[in-house]
Amino acid sequence: MYRLSMPNLPEPLKKILSESFYLRTTLHRRDGSLRVIETTYYWDGADHIVLSGYPGKRDWVASISRNPEISVHTVEFEPRYDIAATARVLRDRDERLPYLINFIENWALRPGFPRKKFQFLLGAVKLNRKMRLPWWGPFILARRIFDQMPCVLVTLTGEPVERPGLPPALSEQQDRPF
Repeated sequence: MYRLSMPNLPEPLKKILSESFYLRTTLHRRDGSLRVIETTYYWDGADHIVLSGYPGKRDWVASISRNPEISVHTVEFEPRYDIAATARVLRDRDERLPYLINFIENWALRPGFPRKKFQFLLGAVKLNRKMRLPWWGPFILARRIFDQMPCVLVTLTGEPVERPGLPPALSEQQDRPF
C-alpha cells in the first residue's frame, strides 16, 4: 500500500514500541461490531508491526482478512497511544518467515526464556533458509510450527493520538501464558 508519508511517531511512542511486549488492537467482526484483542508483536522500528503468537487458528486473523482497517493501542508504559492502521494477513511461507523470525527473536528477549538453546535452534533454522536447503529432518517440525503461527503485517497509517487513561477493555478475558 502506497502512502504519501509515514506517520510521525513521537519519541515516547518509539520507546514504548521498542520496549513493550504486547498491545491491543481494535478490529471489526463479521457482524460489524468492534472487538478488542491483545497480542504479542514485533515492531520494525519504522511503520510496521507484526502481530503473531502461539501456533493455531485465530478468529481475529479471519476478522482482519475481511476488514483490514484496525486501530492499535499501546498498553504498557505511559503515555498511551492509539494509532490507525491497515493490516494484511501474510499467508505465503517465504513472505512470512522473516517476519516470524523477527517476532520470535523479540519474544525470546522476555525474562526467564532459555536464550542460549533457543538462539542455537533459531540460528540453525536461519542458516537452513539462507542456504535454501529443504525442510528436512528436525526442520520439518520447525516448518510446521511456523506454518501454524498467525502472521499479520500491520502498517501504521494514522498519526498517533495520545490517550489519557487505560487502554480499551478486552472484548473477552484472555489468559496470558507468559
